[in-house]
Amino acid sequence: MNTLVIYTYPNHQSLNYAFLQQILKGCNENPYITELQVLDLYEEKFDPILHFHEHKRRRDMYREPNLEKYREQLTWADQIVFIYPIWWGRPPAMLLGYIDQLFASNFAYRDKKGLFPEGLLKGKSVVCVSTMKGPTNYPLFWLNNAHKVLMRKALFNFVGIKKVKFFEFGNMESKKGGQQKKLEKVYQYFRQCQSPKQF
Repeated sequence: MNTLVIYTYPNHQSLNYAFLQQILKGCNENPYITELQVLDLYEEKFDPILHFHEHKRRRDMYREPNLEKYREQLTWADQIVFIYPIWWGRPPAMLLGYIDQLFASNFAYRDKKGLFPEGLLKGKSVVCVSTMKGPTNYPLFWLNNAHKVLMRKALFNFVGIKKVKFFEFGNMESKKGGQQKKLEKVYQYFRQCQSPKQF
């Protein structure tokens, strides 16, 4: 598998960065992961603002030259891994800005007759590793599972990605949050995963 890891957190002395390191460690020890790329959106100074106007249409975003290298990464990847915090029940604006611009029509999907478009990213898999201050079940019981619905149904399924796995870790600012156990869980997953068909 070609694996693309998209990291979205500005602090490299953080728990999110520790998850990134464990994921990379697991990937590097996994013989089934042939190549690995990391995109650190903050370090990259990615511009999350969606710029369009009467002379620059949103429908033409798939041809935006400044985004070409990011499109090439997504095309190249068999497995896409997202690492991010959950703020206000959803991913941070930096990641949403990346999604707004990269998951564009005629690249990630194509409109056709009927209710749903044709997903153009079929055959890929996604793993979302997210952290939050609140309890693990907070999004499920208080927000009707809004985070997973947003990512799985409104985004990934829409562009043809059906294989989506979540590691949604809560209580991450608590001394009793089991951080080391969760870091080990993520490491072991990426060290052992063999194929998108496993989930």
